[in-house]
Amino acid sequence: MLEAIPLFRHLTRTELEALRLIVQERKFAAGLEIFREGAPGDGVYFVKDGLVEISAGQGDRRIFSRLGPGEIFGEMSIIEHRPRSATATAAPATEVYFLPRGEMLSFIEKSPGLAFALLQEISHRLREFNQLHVRELVQAENLALIGRFAQGIVHDLKNPLSIINLSAEMFDMPGINPEARTKAQSRIRKQVVRISDMVGDILIFTKGTHHGAELKPADYRAFILELVTDLSAEAELKSAKVEMQNVPPVVAVLFDARRLGRVFFNLVNNATDMMHNGGKVLLRFYCNENEIITEVEDTGPGIAAEIAGKLFQPFATHGKAHGTGLGLSICKKIIEDHGGRIWVQSEPGRGAIFCFSLPLAK
Repeated sequence: MLEAIPLFRHLTRTELEALRLIVQERKFAAGLEIFREGAPGDGVYFVKDGLVEISAGQGDRRIFSRLGPGEIFGEMSIIEHRPRSATATAAPATEVYFLPRGEMLSFIEKSPGLAFALLQEISHRLREFNQLHVRELVQAENLALIGRFAQGIVHDLKNPLSIINLSAEMFDMPGINPEARTKAQSRIRKQVVRISDMVGDILIFTKGTHHGAELKPADYRAFILELVTDLSAEAELKSAKVEMQNVPPVVAVLFDARRLGRVFFNLVNNATDMMHNGGKVLLRFYCNENEIITEVEDTGPGIAAEIAGKLFQPFATHGKAHGTGLGLSICKKIIEDHGGRIWVQSEPGRGAIFCFSLPLAK
């Protein structure tokens, strides 16, 4: 039976006879421990017949390997005299060969071929464990990513839900005038549409669906002046202010108001998240013969240059306790759907400056 074990197949007849003199045969009933985690590493085992389960952990033990006839276990005791790192248990009734550490080391010294074969076996086993560990890390990271993603969605929904709640309370106040009631009703509708847009944008990344912008020529100034009211109301929820440093020019731009509004809300929300004690979000507008450029600057801590190039990648976040990591990548997609471009600037002593351009309607 020793000849059937892969590690011993290339031994000479003399070496096999010497091995038989030091090997011990041991039998274990089903469920009996062969050795326990933390016990001294006193030798190496080979499965003669049956099945051995290798497990580790406290309480609910996790089985990470099952070994059948001819396979080796406990081999690390040969190269390091340390306590066992796992528990070996006979699954059904099992017979094993046991080679005490001292005798095995002496035998290896006399058989370079066995030493090399043992080194190959240990290397193969370590490679398997490494691959298992990498798979577990990837799975754990994916689960953590899903958790952060869900947490970010909940966080992003808080602002529109808060506005809906405040508007609903105002709508139901006794004695409210019809104009204020109409404004509250309009705010509620806008926030419901915004929540729907958020869900749609997330589906772009989770399902890969295409959601193109419906571009229509419209006055950019009128769009901004109406949007700033809603942006200001949202910023106030975080004790921040939105200010226009100049009024946008009256120019015709091809854009989808609903989708482009999403860009502004994402950028303003990112800015207010970074400014922990209020602060300001500043809007600036520049126009040339081909495009209009919008700048959104905050009074926060700014962005490190080494991070700037990664901000528009999906699931990339920086400096935020919450967030899906999709906000800026969604902004990038929307702007590119409009035929524009988006980038970030960082200057010493200033906050983050996000810029995007939109082509003028011809």
